[in-house]
Order: sequence, then structure tokens, then C-alpha cells
Amino acid sequence: MRAVVMQHEEHEGPGLLGPALEAAGFTLVKRFRTVKREDLNAELVVVLGGPMGVYEADRHPFLGEELALVTERLALGLPVLGLCLGAQLLAAAAGSEVFVGKNGLEVGVAPVRWTKEALADPVIAGVRPRTPVAHWHQDTFKAVPGATLLASTDRYTQQAFRLGDSYGFQFHLELTADELDRWFTQGAEELVELYEKDVDELRSQLPKLRTAEAENRELLERLAHHFARVARAAR
Repeated sequence: MRAVVMQHEEHEGPGLLGPALEAAGFTLVKRFRTVKREDLNAELVVVLGGPMGVYEADRHPFLGEELALVTERLALGLPVLGLCLGAQLLAAAAGSEVFVGKNGLEVGVAPVRWTKEALADPVIAGVRPRTPVAHWHQDTFKAVPGATLLASTDRYTQQAFRLGDSYGFQFHLELTADELDRWFTQGAEELVELYEKDVDELRSQLPKLRTAEAENRELLERLAHHFARVARAAR
């Protein structure tokens, strides 16, 4: 089974998700800012995050190609997993509007609140009502047509959703504390100069993510097995 992974930044890979998908029987096929026609028929397409916005396809033509791919897969009933930018692309493909959020940059480690629908979801069920996860986004989107809202935060309502067999997560469930720490190092100048963030304060939140890592890994494993079951059922 092929899991095509759309990556947009060299240092932003699939993280904990990669081993979870491989353990479920997927072979990872990585794409960097490109789409191939055969990706349409892959058992799974995963779209990772990135600093660009869905609405910036003129500056980043690959975003238009990815949006077209995700839109066609949804029309065919083929599953997609979107993380951060990927969730925004999935939302846009389903007819939602993606835009710069009015509540500013959401970055660091903070809990998401799972909805009652999430706690009854066959993949999500079993998590604690509030799960610490990594955040790094300012873009958000309106409620996704036909989707089930799965998680929210105080800053932004749209944090996770299920659409058929597809899932979108605005936050970075795939990140370990060590990986997020590397992101802080690489993005320190931007965080301080553009957003007036205290990087040391953000780093002080990392132990919360480290504590939640086993739980988040387990959720990713359940997610990977969900997509494997969908792929086997389609054969």
C-alpha cells in the first residue's frame, strides 16, 4: 500500500506519523512540493504543513496542484490525511474558506478539547478529553461542509475534523518535543521579530508535549490502522 506524503519544508517531515504508517503496512512515497498523476490512485495521501497559505497558489503553484489532487480524491471517496496546511487544503477542497485568523499566531504546546463526537469516533475514542499537542499556525478556516468537528481550542474553533474516511488536524500531532524544539531554533528570529514571542517561554512548554508523546503516538497508530482498513476494504 502506498502512502504519498506531500512535504513542503525540508525540515518538516512526517515525524511520528511515518513509523505508524509503515507499521500499518504502508510504504511511504515522499513528494517535495510536487504532485504526480499516479498519486491520485494511492491508497492514502498525506499532506503535511508549511508556512505558506492555501490562498497563495499564485506564489506557490504546487498548492494549486495539491488542492486539485485532494479535491479529486474526495470526489472519488479516496482518503486524505491533512496536518496543519494539509488540513487547510482538505478543508478548502471540501468547499470551506481558508483565511488568516484574527486571533493571531497559535504556537507552542497547548491542549485541544475533543468534542463529544470525537470521543465517540472510532479512531479518536479513548483519548483524554484534553490532549496536549504542538501548535504553529495562524491560518484557520470556516466549518467544513459535511464534516464532523472533532477538536477546538480557545483561540481557534476549527482544530480537527473528519470528512468521510479523511481526517484533518490543524495542530501537529506528529511532532515530538525534540522536533518542536528544533522548529523553535530554526524559527526563532521570525517568532521574536514578527510575532514578539518569547522563545524561552515556548521552550518551557516542551515537557508537556514530552509527557503526552506516548498518547499522541498511540492515536497516530490508530489513525494509520484506520487508513489501512479503508485501503483493504477498497480492494
